[in-house]
Amino acid sequence: MSRAPHDSKELENMYGRRFDEHILYRDQIWKSLTSGFFTKYVSPGDRVLDLGCGYGEFINNIRCGSKIAMDMNPGARQRLNSDVHFIEQDCSQPWDLPEDSLDVIFTSNFFEHLPSKGTLSDTLDQSYRHLRKGGLIVALGPNVRFTGGAYWDFWDHHLALTDGAIGEALAIHGFTVEESIDRFLPYTMVNRRQFPSIIVSLYLRLPFLWRLFGKQFLVIGRK
Repeated sequence: MSRAPHDSKELENMYGRRFDEHILYRDQIWKSLTSGFFTKYVSPGDRVLDLGCGYGEFINNIRCGSKIAMDMNPGARQRLNSDVHFIEQDCSQPWDLPEDSLDVIFTSNFFEHLPSKGTLSDTLDQSYRHLRKGGLIVALGPNVRFTGGAYWDFWDHHLALTDGAIGEALAIHGFTVEESIDRFLPYTMVNRRQFPSIIVSLYLRLPFLWRLFGKQFLVIGRK
């Protein structure tokens, strides 16, 4: 009998092996990313969902009115700040949230971990259903066009995605793609040199550097 590619215990083990020793560094970097860039997509009173939240580096640091995080890893809960409501569930199943209730859905390095395009499609259906009219989905992830074979260095990468594929998927599910950047951030912070957060802030202000080092896409869709 087949099963889901990764159960909750396996996810918790993989997260721990991959990220535990980098927790403080990742938090510093995401402080710079949220304040220096992603805050422009989020208003102070917005209700924001971090989809596939991981250890909550985005949702812990973004300033907004109401914070929700969703992940199947039970270990994520203990990494989230007290003001974050955690939902532990499969994102392709119906969400226990009111329809049209979210202002922004943010997701980073998550869609490639879903087991199939059908699962991604169901997740985008749920995203559209629960965003208010005019709400945004902000999708960040590795662009297989630029990562090459390194894309498959992670055991839990299943879907090979590009900015074009995500843009088309969003359009098929009713979103209007307002912004699509094929090269944004470097590929990964795992087993890489750790740069001071001031370097990250400088990088965000100099888009010509994105063309040199960026291997992740950023796609923004509006309901």
